[in-house]
Amino acid sequence: MASALEGCVASLRASMQNLDSTINILDDGVSDMPRLAKVLQTTRHFELISETDLQTAQGALLSEIRPEVSNLLKRVENYLDKLERREQSLIAKCDLNDGRLGRDSTGGSGSRPASRAAAGRSSARAVNAQQELKYKQLKARKDRLSYAVETLELHAKQRERQLRMSMAAPQQFDDY
Repeated sequence: MASALEGCVASLRASMQNLDSTINILDDGVSDMPRLAKVLQTTRHFELISETDLQTAQGALLSEIRPEVSNLLKRVENYLDKLERREQSLIAKCDLNDGRLGRDSTGGSGSRPASRAAAGRSSARAVNAQQELKYKQLKARKDRLSYAVETLELHAKQRERQLRMSMAAPQQFDDY
């Protein structure tokens, strides 16, 4: 009977050693559990919202911004029209003043020459001087007109750019 008990005791000791090694293995695996729980804990960095909430917010923002933008665009258009009218009036005034100055310098000779030879020479000089003056006036007018065309082209480009920007801004929000 002692040998039977010795077998049981040996078997019990082997089971205890197995249990002890199992406890050591579990202890090694579980000892790092608080740190792993902290590392694996999820943190929400970004708040996610639904597509309908996003569209609603964008619509509200557009309904607030559009009237202000259209009001500002109308004010800019009115101001540009005012500047254009002012520019046209200044150009007309300049042309009028140039015409007055041209008439004063060309229409002032009222004395007639005494002889026909002197009259021929002086009339030829007067025609040459008159042609030269006319040429200068035409050249000055051409320069003014080319400058006016350049400024009008710049205004047109600026308006086109503003129109593109005003049309692009609502489309950015409408795409969502």
